[in-house]
Amino acid sequence: MYKKIAIIGAPGTGKTTLANKLSKIYNISATHIDGIHHLENWNIRDKEERDRIILEIISKDEWIIDGTYKSTLKQRLEKADIVIWLDFSTINQLYGVISRYLKNKGKEKQEIPGCKEKLDKEFLLYVLKYNKNKRKYIVDNLKYIDKSKIIILKNRKSINKWTKMLENK
Repeated sequence: MYKKIAIIGAPGTGKTTLANKLSKIYNISATHIDGIHHLENWNIRDKEERDRIILEIISKDEWIIDGTYKSTLKQRLEKADIVIWLDFSTINQLYGVISRYLKNKGKEKQEIPGCKEKLDKEFLLYVLKYNKNKRKYIVDNLKYIDKSKIIILKNRKSINKWTKMLENK
């Protein structure tokens, strides 16, 4: 059984959904870095305070944390029993982001209290450029992690298959 789980990947890949599912399977609370980073009405928490909170969480004996924020990525990857990388194509990322928006438009995001689901041009451009601009950073950091503790899932079907296997254990 895993006690320290890091879930990383681009927006729209299902990191939050997977973290919540694993939280139920393993009975370990899930932390969503977006919920630490964003304060009410999409205001941003001070970076040093955000990172201090994240590092405090990963110093515990059990945790599930989703998010790919660079400033604490190395520490999370090193401390994790398992790293789950949701390495989706840009098209699948866009599909996830747009689907989430259409499903939850105007509703408060459970993982980010006080923030309603939104979709703007700036975020869409971020997602469009994610694999080109951000993916290499993940690849570079994973080079230093024991390969036996990395699981790479490329789409929702593979996530569902993997979690079904865990549920049936």
